[in-house]
This record gives sequence, C-alpha cells and structure tokens, in this order.
Amino acid sequence: MKLPSGLRRTIMDKAISQQLRIYDSTKIEELSFYKDKYRKTLNEWKKFVEDSGVVDDSIVPAEVMNAWKRCRSYGLDPYKIPDKPILKGDALESLLERNKEFIEVSRPFLNNLYQFLEGSKTHVCLFDREGYLLEIVGDHDISQLLLEASGVVGALWNEKSAGHNVSGTIVEVKRPVHIFGSQHYLKAYHGETGSGAPIFFPQGEFLGGVTLTARNFRATSHAIGMAVAAAHAIGNELQSRDALRKARTAYIYRDSVIQSIMEALVTVDHEGYISLINNAGRKILSKGSGPLEGKLLSKILGQENEHVLKLIECNERLVDREVRIFSRKYWTDYTLTLTPVIGPEKQSIGKVIVLNEIKRSRMIATRMVGANAVFCFEDICGNNLKFLRTLEQAKMVAKSDSNILLLGQSGTGKDIFAQAIHNASDRQGGPFIAINCGAIPRDLIASEFFGHEEGAFTGSRRGGNQGKFELAEGGTIFLDEIAETPLELQTALLRVIEDKVVTRIGGRQNHKVDVRIIAATNKDLKDEIRKGNFREDLYYRLNVFAIEMVPLRERIDDIRNLMCFFVEKYEKMLGKRIEKIDERIFEAFMTYEWPGNVRELQNVIERMMNFCQSNELTYDLLPAQITEAQITIDQMHYMEPPEETEKKIIQTMLGMKFKKSEIAKKMNISRATLYRKIKKYDLFG
Repeated sequence: MKLPSGLRRTIMDKAISQQLRIYDSTKIEELSFYKDKYRKTLNEWKKFVEDSGVVDDSIVPAEVMNAWKRCRSYGLDPYKIPDKPILKGDALESLLERNKEFIEVSRPFLNNLYQFLEGSKTHVCLFDREGYLLEIVGDHDISQLLLEASGVVGALWNEKSAGHNVSGTIVEVKRPVHIFGSQHYLKAYHGETGSGAPIFFPQGEFLGGVTLTARNFRATSHAIGMAVAAAHAIGNELQSRDALRKARTAYIYRDSVIQSIMEALVTVDHEGYISLINNAGRKILSKGSGPLEGKLLSKILGQENEHVLKLIECNERLVDREVRIFSRKYWTDYTLTLTPVIGPEKQSIGKVIVLNEIKRSRMIATRMVGANAVFCFEDICGNNLKFLRTLEQAKMVAKSDSNILLLGQSGTGKDIFAQAIHNASDRQGGPFIAINCGAIPRDLIASEFFGHEEGAFTGSRRGGNQGKFELAEGGTIFLDEIAETPLELQTALLRVIEDKVVTRIGGRQNHKVDVRIIAATNKDLKDEIRKGNFREDLYYRLNVFAIEMVPLRERIDDIRNLMCFFVEKYEKMLGKRIEKIDERIFEAFMTYEWPGNVRELQNVIERMMNFCQSNELTYDLLPAQITEAQITIDQMHYMEPPEETEKKIIQTMLGMKFKKSEIAKKMNISRATLYRKIKKYDLFG
C-alpha cells in the first residue's frame, strides 16, 4: 500500500532525528577520537603512496585498502586532482531525462535531510549508477568549494576520476560507505568526511545513491544512518510508484484484452445485471447510445429471446450451445458458452457469457484445422518436360469446379499440387481442408467427415460438432489416401457428391454443402475395385479429371535444382552455409531409383545438412541406401544395355549437362543415332 507523501516524510524525519540525537550526544568524544585516527591514517597513507610500505591493517580497514589499490591501478596521482568528465549540453540533458523520475522522487527527501544539517557546512548529493551527480543541496560556502572541485551536476565522481570517495566507492561496492579525512586517496579531499548509501529499485537493480559530505569532522559515523534512512525512503517511494504504474498497466492490458476478443463477452452479477461487456457484445445487445453496464440483461434481450434467457439462468456450464438471437430486426445464429462464477463461499456470484457468430466461428475453425493452402503453382519447381506437362494440366483443371483425382507414388507432391490447384481456383478465398483418410480410426471417420449431434455416441462432444465437409463450405476438401476409406463411408461420400448435402451422425437435418473435392491415392483404384475394396461408381464420380504425378526417377534432370532448393532451405533452418557440393553426390542422385520420390530426396538432404561439419557437402555424407545402389556412368558404358537402361543412361547424362557429342562418344554411337534415340525415348532436347 502506498503511504501518503507527508506520512512517508514524517517517518523519515523521525529516523534522521534519532540519528542526530545520537550525533549530538557523542560528537565531543568522537571529534578527539577522529583527530587521533586521522593522524594515524595519514601516516599509513603516506607509506602507501610514497614508498609502498606495509600498511597497518588495524588502522586502515580492508575496504579502504582495496579502494587505494584500485586508485593506484587507475594511475591516479594522489597529490593532484584529475580533470573530471563533466556532461554539458545535450549529453547533460539526456542524463537528466533518463533519471527524471529518480530525481523527482529523491528531491523532497534530499531537501528534508538537508534541513536537519543546514549550517553545518554539509552538502547532500544524489548520483546515478555510474557516479554522475544528479542533484546537489548544501550550504552556500560548501557549494562554492564543490564548484571549485568540479562538484556540479553532470560531473563524474567515480573512483577512476575522483579516487576513493563516497559516491565512487558506493558505485564499486554497492553498500553503505563512511569515509573520513585521510582515508581519501587524493590528498585534496583529506579535509572532508562523508557518508552515503546505495539506492536500489524494487527488483534489486542498483540506481545510484545519496551522500552526506562535510568539511573537517562534522559528519561522524552516525551520518551513515541518516544516509541509509534517506536511501530506504527513496527506494520505498520508487517501489510505490512502480506498483501503482503496474496496476494501471494491468488494467489497461485487461481492458485491451477484453476489447480485442472478437467474440461477444458479457459478465453479469448474481441478479443478472451487466457488470462488463466488450465492443463485440455491444454490437449485439445495444439498441441505442448509452452504457449497458448496470442494466438488466433480461430486459435488453426481451421476450423474443426468452429461450436464450432460460439457458443463461441455469447454473451449469454450457459450451458452444447453438442459439438464435433476435437483435436489430434480424435473427442471427450463435454458439453460446456460459461459465458460472463461484465465490469464496461456494455461492454463485455471477456468470460469464460468450457469444460467437456461427458463420465466423466456422471460418476460424477451418484455419485451426489447417484450412489454409500454403503452396501456389509458382512455388513448384521443375524443368522436366513430362513434369511440366503435368503441371500445365493441373493449372488448366484448377479453373474448373469439377472433382480431381491425383494419382501417384508417395512423396511425389500430391498434397502440394492440391494446395496449388485450390489457390489457382475461384475458391481460393475459401477454406482448404485436408484429411488423411488412412490416419483416422474407422469408428471415427464418419464423424470426422460429416460431424455429429450431441449424444450421437459415447464420447461425442456436448452440443455436437461440425464435420470437415461443413467446415470446407465454399472451399476445397482434400481427401488424401482415399483408397483407405471404409466401404460404408464410400456410400455416404457418394451421396454427398451427388446431392451436395451432409447429415451429421445422430442427426436428421440435412446441411447443404458447397465444396470441391480433390482426392489422392498411391494405389491402383481399378485394382482396388476388382478386389472389392473400392466402389466403382465413386471412382467415376471422383475421376472427372485424373492427374498422374511424375515419379522422381522419371525427372532426374530436375534433381540438381531440387537438391539446391533443399540445401538453401536447410541452410536457413540450421544456420549453415554450404559453398561446395561434391559432384559425385549429383552422380549418385542421378542413378538412384528414389522409391520415396521428392520427399525422400528432401529427407536425404536434411540428414546430410545435419551431419555436415564444414561448408562442403561431401560424398561420405550420403546414406548407405544410395551409395550401395549407385551404378556409375562408366560402369553403364561397358554394359550391353536393354532399352530401359539405355534410356536411363541418356537421361542421366543429359541431366548432368553432358554435351551431346560427349554422350555419343561415351555410348560409342554417332550423334545422329543419339538424336534418334532422344526422340524415341521422348527425352528433352
């Protein structure tokens, strides 16, 4: 709790007064003691600075000796006053601005402290964490002496610039300090005695300190108590200000969070009066100008929404209960979530109500389940002619709204093509819902596709749940591994395609859906039909446009570019830089079969990049399955190749950028024969 400023100063006054009473009762005895100690310390100081003799540690405390040693290491001349850095102009203004609050908080305490010492040739100073003077309060004559010794606001009084002094040593040791006369390292300050204490921020951060300095022996060791009292008072005031600032910030954050929630949020007390409402809630409930807080929710909703009021009046938690609310001359569908607020005595003290427009919640839900298509056709790289023909085919069918069937081995990029088709279609602004049909348990796949009503089966979601077809409304649904769907689901899927409606599990109401289906499989669906695993009529419904994906072994001329693409990708991810790639790696990649296609190539590059310890990808980084399967070009040369092997040899060497004359020479054929074979095998030219 923050104390009133007057009360805080009164407490500090009492602390300082107590220290002064102690000082007044003992100062006569202490003055003679300090004079004797001054002479003894001066002798030890001379030993230290003049002949580096052994100093009596019973006279010179260890902390003073350590300070003297630091000053010597800084190269300070004990008989000269060094020029202190003094900030002026913009630099001084910046210093004072950085410490503005520190000075404002400290100033009344410094003035209050000085009132007790006025006329005693004492000055009070405030300095920052580096030792720069921020504020000086003192008698006129002592202020003149300070001015002569560069004791001005903006002057740096750390040990490097002023030797062993109160503020400088506090900067070093971060604890209360008392220094008298000949304990100072610089002889010019032997006529001063000072005390000071550090000031810390509430989190323990050192901010600076406060010092009391007097001529001769007017400030005794009891002055350190006054400095400590002032430092603590300043620290406490800073803590109070910080707590108040944090409370205000927390309130601003709380209000910002509440207002940033897109759903309508309303809290009511136990009698039904609105205690808090955000802007989204006002848009639903407000019927004019004026605040809604303090008004009865039932009166605002009115008789038209009596069914909603009955739900709100219950003391049970409700989650996503679908309701229809009449507001501003229109009926709108929402999901309602109700959370009772329970007080310390286990009694209901209010409720938190969240209303989410169903149309908007569907859009959010689609994003949450991965309903964004990331890839476009521009992201797909490849120069192989067969691959480019497939790519052009996909671009053409993207403009249509008919169903598409993507056929090809695993790892050929069917999912990337599906996303690119969606983003090139008129549905690009709608959701893209991807489902792996082979990854969903058979007993849950129907619910996943079509949704379910509350109580449809054990473990069903309270309030029901939308299926993926509903979530894909206005967009595209990608059914990967379509061959894995159970036969009973295939029947229901066929109805969705034909009638454009879905019925939730356990429900009776049909929901119209407007979606485009892109299906994909790595199986031969005609073979699955013969085996009785796939419906023929569903096959023809899906197979309006069939696109055959090109396996990587048939587009080896793209391997070099694909490899460079993946190397750049993992350079960024792993923070590495590859400057050279062993040419034998390309040769090995060209002759490998790539059963896992592009995905396998990507995995191999990722593995090599992780194991690479230099800026070069070397042959020894290749995994065993590639090195063991490699057949070099020279080995192929000595074979009498069948047509398929001959085609692979030509394709490999073309991909490795061999000149046609070099290829003909290696194969021991003429260039004309080579051109005929290139045309025969439909290879790029």
